[in-house]
Amino acid sequence: MIGENSMNIQSGSMKPIKLIGIRACVFDAYGTLFDVSSVARGAQAEIGEQWQSLSDLWRSKQLQYTWLRGLSGQYADFWQVTGDALDYAMLSLRLEDRELREKLMRLYLRLSAYPEVPEVLQDLKDGGMPLAILSNGTPNMLKSVASNSGIIDLFDEILSADEIKTYKPHPSVYQLASNRLHVESENICFISSNAWDAYSAKAFGFQVLWCNRFKQAPENIPASPNAEINDLFCLPNVILTR
Repeated sequence: MIGENSMNIQSGSMKPIKLIGIRACVFDAYGTLFDVSSVARGAQAEIGEQWQSLSDLWRSKQLQYTWLRGLSGQYADFWQVTGDALDYAMLSLRLEDRELREKLMRLYLRLSAYPEVPEVLQDLKDGGMPLAILSNGTPNMLKSVASNSGIIDLFDEILSADEIKTYKPHPSVYQLASNRLHVESENICFISSNAWDAYSAKAFGFQVLWCNRFKQAPENIPASPNAEINDLFCLPNVILTR
């Protein structure tokens, strides 16, 4: 059980808060549960000093491609988008190595979970809270990383934007969680480390915790999350009725 001293949540008033009426807890995957930088870090021997630059550019372009494809109606699944973004990043950094590309794509299916994730999920599960992933990743990608981290059995649902054939932040993707879990949006706690995702989920109608792992500045878009947290340790104390 995670102790009270792990609380690190802040609302706009800078005081600890408790979310009320939560009947399901839904997580973004990439950057929230799973460390996307662990891929390039795992290939440092081949990439060299550019590993962090590759990781950052790959992730940035991956997100850009989801937004552009969503807006243009030119859908391709997240596996293709991830590969296209990697090709762009490698070309930009002049890393022309087919074997390295294949290794990085394989590693993307084995992303490392952040250290606190298994304990927090188990605590929520033991407290009777239904759990789900809601991600842009394809079903196979999400099942692979969740299995690799040993947490797949803790989830009631693994929900992919691929079912809708568009990407977050389109409201239809967030609606998927409410539909499949049979829970009203205001009774769902959504957690994301991606600020654009957290703000958009709040605009949709979820109660939202922004897991700001990297101390980013707040976004200047509508609908601020209910609160900001540094990691996931505090979730059981904030969400569960004890």
